[in-house]
Amino acid sequence: MKSLNDWILLDKHTVSPTPLMPAPERIRAGTPSQTAWNHYSDPSQQFHVGFWACEPGCWAVHYTEHEYCQMLEGEAVIHDEQGGRLHLKPGAQFVIPAGFVGQWETLTPCRKLYVIFEPAAT
Repeated sequence: MKSLNDWILLDKHTVSPTPLMPAPERIRAGTPSQTAWNHYSDPSQQFHVGFWACEPGCWAVHYTEHEYCQMLEGEAVIHDEQGGRLHLKPGAQFVIPAGFVGQWETLTPCRKLYVIFEPAAT
């Protein structure tokens, strides 16, 4: 049985940053260096919660996971393959469904809270 001792308070929980970078063939502009602070992953490694930051740049994305995000800082524009675009600013809350294909363009250094669910491979 779990207790309050098992809770993770994101503002008090310390984790090491993980540097990330899109694969070179996915980068469309800039140097979108990224950092993740993953605060929680469940035992199945399908559910994750943490913070993510990125420097300006643009790269191709193909989501295999479902991701809830809340933009905390900065601005980004998401482009879909049909020509649509969505301008995200601090306070924006959104869900990216698995199967989304497009481009993530970070306009200014940004930071977001993420909650990810990665369906098991079938």
